Amino acid sequence: MMTSDPAIRTSGTNGSSVYQRIVLKLSGESLSGPLESGIHAETIQGIAQEVKGVNDLGVQVAIMVGGGNIFRGTRQKQLAIDRATGDYMGMLATVINGLALQDALEKAGCHTRLLSAIEMHQVAEPFIRRRATRHLEKQRVVIFAAGTGNPYFSTDTAAALRAMEIKAQVILKATRVDGVYDADPEKVSSAKRFDTITYLDVLQKGLAVMDSTAISLCMDNKMPIIVFNMNVPGNLKRVLLGERVGSTVSAA
Repeated sequence: MMTSDPAIRTSGTNGSSVYQRIVLKLSGESLSGPLESGIHAETIQGIAQEVKGVNDLGVQVAIMVGGGNIFRGTRQKQLAIDRATGDYMGMLATVINGLALQDALEKAGCHTRLLSAIEMHQVAEPFIRRRATRHLEKQRVVIFAAGTGNPYFSTDTAAALRAMEIKAQVILKATRVDGVYDADPEKVSSAKRFDTITYLDVLQKGLAVMDSTAISLCMDNKMPIIVFNMNVPGNLKRVLLGERVGSTVSAA
């Protein structure tokens, strides 16, 4: 079931999803679970099971994965690494995460394809828009790695860009909290949660949803963003079934 406005969620019919093609944005940190860095086995296995659950609904799933659990160039100032070099190192970290996620998904029973914006034929396919779309049509889970392939662009921006390119209906931003707040709810107990919020309000209030480039790109192309807590089992499926989970960022 599809709605005329992708920013409006309604309950699916007979357990069907309200979205047919999505981009799931996973930060690198989300793969580290309780660890300070690296990849936590139980966490990545749990994510794979969540994705398999929605893939079994017939939803076409593309995943943009970050690399902050391994290397984040903007945090390495003490190493005096050039910004562009640091960003490329971060892109390579996303490929490592993509391979780990691919392995977990295939062990869970999902056919997957890892597509990299930086060509490395031995481990991943190069990103080609039509090829990515064809994989999705064949019900394969597509993992996007290496961001946009360019320094100075975050994986948030890459997720927005890929969502436009493959004509996804929504971006699902997986976080550790249950939506968008006016302050960090892990630090400010009185932080206010928004059920819905506009792109402009996110930009004007400087809220930590996605970076400003990604938000602007979504605003220009009317791509809704749903921010939700991925650590709650079943939340991903609840979002796709149209339940009121998390916060929606849209034009209205």
